[in-house]
Amino acid sequence: MNENTNEELQILVGKATAGDKKALETLVEGVQDIVFNLSLRMLGTFADAEDAAQDILLKMITHLSSFRGDSSFTTWVFSIAVNHLKNYRKHMFAHYPLSFEYYGDDIENGKIKDVPDLTQNVEKDILAEELKMSCTNVMLQCLDTESRCIFILGTMFKIDSRIAGDILGISPEAYRKRLSRIRKKMADFLSQYCGEYGSGRCRCKDRVNYAIQSRRLDPMRLDYMTAAEIPIKTMIDVKSAMEDIDDLSQDFSFCKPYRSPERTKRLIQEFLNSTQLSIIKNL
Repeated sequence: MNENTNEELQILVGKATAGDKKALETLVEGVQDIVFNLSLRMLGTFADAEDAAQDILLKMITHLSSFRGDSSFTTWVFSIAVNHLKNYRKHMFAHYPLSFEYYGDDIENGKIKDVPDLTQNVEKDILAEELKMSCTNVMLQCLDTESRCIFILGTMFKIDSRIAGDILGISPEAYRKRLSRIRKKMADFLSQYCGEYGSGRCRCKDRVNYAIQSRRLDPMRLDYMTAAEIPIKTMIDVKSAMEDIDDLSQDFSFCKPYRSPERTKRLIQEFLNSTQLSIIKNL
């Protein structure tokens, strides 16, 4: 969101907690894309990200009175979102955890040539692009929850290490060191296996039918290809250049941001239009 001054935000928050629907809508609209994109990278699928984003936005709405302006409003929302997502257990990969070893073995040994054409007349280049964005996003699930969060905050959102450290409850120095290690781990994996972002032999177009067979790709539901992509700088006001940025950042161009799905916006709008809005004034 285009960050307003803390004073302006305090006024908006005050109006929202007093029942001003327009002020509340302004606050929600400013952060809903941030919340959805953080949820998508943390959880791995659009469906799970939509559900979690709704939970987070509702939590933000019902806790507005606790915002005191000690940090920026965006940082406050990030803190709520990160705490929620780190403890979120309803998503698919909480039940079916991944590892780099499993992912690498599947790339090396998956019998991709034994699968018939399952594309259902959808253009293979489109399916390959969908698989590429899905695969690299799912790859993040190979990291433990804390490491995944560090990587996303530092690589996608480029959050200042002091702010990220506050959000995660660690020192800026510890955050920078861990981020550097995690980025190297991700870059090494991409370099070894991925032919799209590294020098590996895996090519998405060759694995389309295999991905459909293993239910990693649905030709009738192309979440990434139908989502509206946005420039990351329109999503958040980056606080300042992150300290100690290394030269691995170009390897992670798959961290693209997207507009919040219309379903999420519609459900939040329904909540804002409901009588439940009155509970905000009583919290």
